[in-house]
Amino acid sequence: GAMSVDSITDLSDNASELLEALQLSHPHELDPRRSQGKKKLLSLNPITWQVPRIVDKCCTHLETHGLQTVGIFRVGSSKKRVQQLREEFDQGLDVFLDEHQSVHDVAALLKEFFRDLPDSLIPRELYGAFLSTASLEGQAQLDTLQLLLFLLPPCHSDTLLRLLRFLAEVARHAESSWDPQGCQIPGNKMTVSNLATVFGPNILQKEKPGEKDAGALNFEDSAAIILVLQRLIEHHHSLFMVSPEMQWDVLRRLFQTDPDVIEYLLRRK
Repeated sequence: GAMSVDSITDLSDNASELLEALQLSHPHELDPRRSQGKKKLLSLNPITWQVPRIVDKCCTHLETHGLQTVGIFRVGSSKKRVQQLREEFDQGLDVFLDEHQSVHDVAALLKEFFRDLPDSLIPRELYGAFLSTASLEGQAQLDTLQLLLFLLPPCHSDTLLRLLRFLAEVARHAESSWDPQGCQIPGNKMTVSNLATVFGPNILQKEKPGEKDAGALNFEDSAAIILVLQRLIEHHHSLFMVSPEMQWDVLRRLFQTDPDVIEYLLRRK
């Protein structure tokens, strides 16, 4: 199942790289001078929103400044500027992205982050299961995708949802529109299909980056990856929504097995 921890010190050596990225989301909590003789735990409680700062900041910047940028995620960027941004985030600095920052640089950084994760956003042990949903249709496909999403660790689930919300917003601005004054607002040309083509191989990875055959996908796998990500973008609202019936069933079972958990959840709520 899913992994959730109360402290970064509880993680094993092979724990999620996404959780390591979450450490960099709270650099002030990592300051060794923050307390005298007391070790303050870095909270990674699953009730909180577990999205690395680099992901949230890049998405927010592009939502603010890049939705009307034609060819976003497909136009080239400055490798030097992207590398500098990457290093600043890696150091845990509070990177400030404003309107002067190139949209294409930030877009490239976001793609690189997911592409280079040692443990991909959708864990590799679920790669085949997610791809198999491409052969399903209609509600059966969506139901299966939802059950698979429930298997994701909390930080992976939260980060995937943040990304899907952002991609859906980009796709919503793909076509040109007109403002109240009748002036045309250019579309970014990035439809759901185009976005799935760009991000699919970065989200669903069969091999680790740098491993033999890491970039080699057959046509069937490539087509399935694109289709699966399309469905995730199009239906993310419903896929990440747990029905009241299922919530009640979970609570009822927890009440029988772990009543302390129920008390804790209600207290936090």
